[in-house]
Amino acid sequence: MTADRRASWFKGVLDLLVLASLTDGESYGYEIAKLLGAAGFGQIKGGTLYPVLNRLEEAGLVAAEFRAAEKGPGRRYYRLTDAGRETLGEQGGLWLAFDGSVREILAKAGVR
Repeated sequence: MTADRRASWFKGVLDLLVLASLTDGESYGYEIAKLLGAAGFGQIKGGTLYPVLNRLEEAGLVAAEFRAAEKGPGRRYYRLTDAGRETLGEQGGLWLAFDGSVREILAKAGVR
């Protein structure tokens, strides 16, 4: 197991992170990517992020609205729906429980 697993872990939790990034209000893709990058996840490319946003929109977890800009191209703004907040709470709790279990096993193995 010499491969770096972080990319796989990230893909498994990206939907949840995108939902969490919208809890303070609406945002657009580039800003979401910057927020996640600043949190330590590295550069997130549009080819990774936008399919997630589209999938969340199709599932009714986020709503999107295109807005024209005075300068430059318009942007698609995303906001959490009530279903998105509910899913974030449920799935966030499950992720934290999973994380706690992983930490417990690793701590028993002496990993710090």
